[in-house]
Amino acid sequence: MTPPAYAELQVTTNFCFLRGASHPHELVAQAKTLGLSAIGVTDRNSLAGIVRAHLAARDTGLRLIAGCRLDFRDGSPSVLCYPTDRAAYGRLCQLLSEGKRQAKKGRCLLDYEDLLEWGEGQIVVALASPDIDSAFREALALLKADFPGRAYLGLNRRFAHDDARRVRLLADLAGTVGLPLLATNDVLYHVPERRRLQDMLTCIRHGCTIDEAGFHLQANAERHMKSPAEMARLFPDQPQALANSLKIVERCNFSLDELAYDYPDEIAPDGESPQDRLTRLTWEGAARRYPMGVPPSVREQIENELAIISKLEYAPFFLTVQDIIASATGEDIPHQGRESPATSAVCYALGIAGVDPVLGNSLFERSVSASRA
Repeated sequence: MTPPAYAELQVTTNFCFLRGASHPHELVAQAKTLGLSAIGVTDRNSLAGIVRAHLAARDTGLRLIAGCRLDFRDGSPSVLCYPTDRAAYGRLCQLLSEGKRQAKKGRCLLDYEDLLEWGEGQIVVALASPDIDSAFREALALLKADFPGRAYLGLNRRFAHDDARRVRLLADLAGTVGLPLLATNDVLYHVPERRRLQDMLTCIRHGCTIDEAGFHLQANAERHMKSPAEMARLFPDQPQALANSLKIVERCNFSLDELAYDYPDEIAPDGESPQDRLTRLTWEGAARRYPMGVPPSVREQIENELAIISKLEYAPFFLTVQDIIASATGEDIPHQGRESPATSAVCYALGIAGVDPVLGNSLFERSVSASRA
């Protein structure tokens, strides 16, 4: 019998410091070997492992779902968060940025209210707290109300003595609250053999020896990537919890391939384009620099540089720097350009640099070239 298709959507990489014990490319390769439909990288309060995972998934042809695990300081249950489109990914990035601004380096402080502020377009999966009590049930009901049609309850096994009972309790609770279940294995490494490394990372995180670690360590080596057949065996009574992984994959249409660097729009009065404004300011500045007339060699250099700037669409950046320099000059703040652009004819004309290109002999293309972005 062919096992049902399944996507593992709770994967921690080694970019989750001292928690994940496998590189993104190892996790992607193992998922492909096991026949998983997709994986979701969910490092804690971080998107750090997404880029390496994306590159590996693109090379192997595996579908990758970008996401992260969000831990809250206000006692709310942790959630897995998956943006469904590029705009939602931007909001998730903003959410994480806000959390990191409020904390010391290496930490991220978030409350549930922060998730609500930036939660548009996110699919969220609540992770079971140690105590499945009335407070947890109320938190699930709130999550369902705040994220209608986009909230799930995570379901996994720990192979503890009360494992079967805990799974039943969570399934019953999901039914009571009206949340669909999502089965995961909460992956920390790609193969069982990495468990020893994961134990060592845990000891480093807690500042203890392996003999002192006790319950800080995982009880077994089951937090590795599992095949669809193995996951179906672990959840024989919850086939829909496995099928829901594919539903989430279908709804998450964002890919890192959509991202490109977009320089902020520069303010240009009267509808003037950034390139036209830069060209005008450059020639006006050149006329001031050379009141007796712009030397032919400088004129040729300016035209060449403006052509390169236009091709690379760098005009907004040059205008930003020119605005900063003008402000600094007005406040009598010392400033100085550096590297090859410091001897650029455009930079000299704009007042960004003070080296006359007639006297200099530096190549503009050394730093700004049409052959490389």
